[in-house]
Amino acid sequence: MANIDSVTLEVADPSTARSFYDAAFDLGDRLQLRETDAPTSGFRGFHLSLISSQPANVNALFDAAVAAGASVLKPVTKSLWGHGVVVQAPDGTIWKMATSAKKDSGPAAREIDEIVLLIGAADVSASKKFYVERGMTVGKSFGSYVDFKMGSSPIGFGLYKRAALAKDGGVPPEGSGSHRLAVNSDLGAFTDPDGFAWEPVRVSR
Repeated sequence: MANIDSVTLEVADPSTARSFYDAAFDLGDRLQLRETDAPTSGFRGFHLSLISSQPANVNALFDAAVAAGASVLKPVTKSLWGHGVVVQAPDGTIWKMATSAKKDSGPAAREIDEIVLLIGAADVSASKKFYVERGMTVGKSFGSYVDFKMGSSPIGFGLYKRAALAKDGGVPPEGSGSHRLAVNSDLGAFTDPDGFAWEPVRVSR
C-alpha cells in the first residue's frame, strides 16, 4: 500500500511555524516545513484532520492550538457523528480535530490516533482514477468522498469535493495561488489533477 511519510507545509517563517506546531500538536517528523513567498489567497483546497480517541483529547488539542495562536473557524461541536472543532493555524493551514466517541474513557491528553490529509477535488471521480492508477487502493467511496487504504502509513489520505471540504472547514470555497503543501510519499514525484504536488520522502525536519 502507499505510504505517506509526512506532509510539507510551505510557510513564510518556518521558525515561527515550528514553534506554533510544536506547542499546539507536537507532530514531530510527520510535519515538515519550508520557506516560501508563493502567493496564495482564500481556501487552499485541503485540510488536515487530527483524529483522537475521546472528546477530552480533542478539547485538549483545541485548547493548545488556540493558546499557541490558532484562530477558530468552527467551535467545538457535538453531533450525531461525534465531537469536533476546526481551527486555522497562523500560517493559514486548516486543521480539524475530531473523534467519533461520544463520551470520554480516560483523563484528557493531547494525543492523536491518526492524521488524515483531505484534498478538495474539482472532480472526485477523475482524481480517484488518477490515484488508483498510481497504485493507491480505495477503501471507501461514496458520492463526493473517497477514503484510501493506507495500511500502516503515518498519514491517512482521502478526497472530498472541494466545495464540501471548504464548507466542512468553515470557509468559502474560493481560493487561488499556491496550495502551500507537498505530500511526501513512496509514490514518487507527480502533480495531481488539482495541482497538489507529491514528492519523495524527506528525511529531516
